[in-house]
Amino acid sequence: MKKIHLSFSPELLSKCLLAVLAVAATTVPLVLIGRDTLGEAVIALLYLVPVGWIASQWGQVPGICAALAAALTFDFFFISPFYTFAVGRLEGWLVLVIFLAVAIVVVGRIQSSLSRAQASERDAIFMYELSTALAGLRTQDAVVHALARHLQQMFQAALVEVLVQQPGSQSSPLIVQAPLDGVANGKPDRVLPILAAPGLVGEIRLWRGHGWLPPEDSRLLQNFTAQAALALERARLAEAEARANTLANASTR
Repeated sequence: MKKIHLSFSPELLSKCLLAVLAVAATTVPLVLIGRDTLGEAVIALLYLVPVGWIASQWGQVPGICAALAAALTFDFFFISPFYTFAVGRLEGWLVLVIFLAVAIVVVGRIQSSLSRAQASERDAIFMYELSTALAGLRTQDAVVHALARHLQQMFQAALVEVLVQQPGSQSSPLIVQAPLDGVANGKPDRVLPILAAPGLVGEIRLWRGHGWLPPEDSRLLQNFTAQAALALERARLAEAEARANTLANASTR
């Protein structure tokens, strides 16, 4: 179960206060219409409307504040004995507990959906930025440098190291790190293999810094390594074509 870390900034406190006021504004017409006209079930459903809206607009903590305020208001005005916070019947307790549980679940579901949507948007932006940075690069050296630099900036990593080995080559691998003065403290937090048609052509090593790092088996990091492999393959083909053109030009002289 995820822990909720509360940070009561002035902005958050103002949102919680507005959430309570929104619940109070919802209560006024309900009291005027009357419990006998609407019934407890309808009133409980109507209270879920501002709770869900507040959670979707302002986040989880204001949503929980709205749920608690709605439960207390529901108890005070619509569960006997009226105009007290006491609950005189077992039925009243059941209605109140079920309402509060449903309200909390609604807030949690809305927050979870918003978090997934924000994560998907962030991943799409990261993929677009990386694809744009790697597009058009025609040398492996340029690809490796761009890859290390952009990954370090994206994740605010303490250090990113990209190692690429030429397939079938016995020469030393190409190793680039970003930032240039970065220091590796211990083992890397993420090690991502770069797989291309010849097999394993290199790997990306990331050391956690001040930013967020996705899980090692996340789709985002898998897409990053796939983009890196494609960019390296394009660069190898471009380098091979350039060498062939050079040899062809030299032979015709």
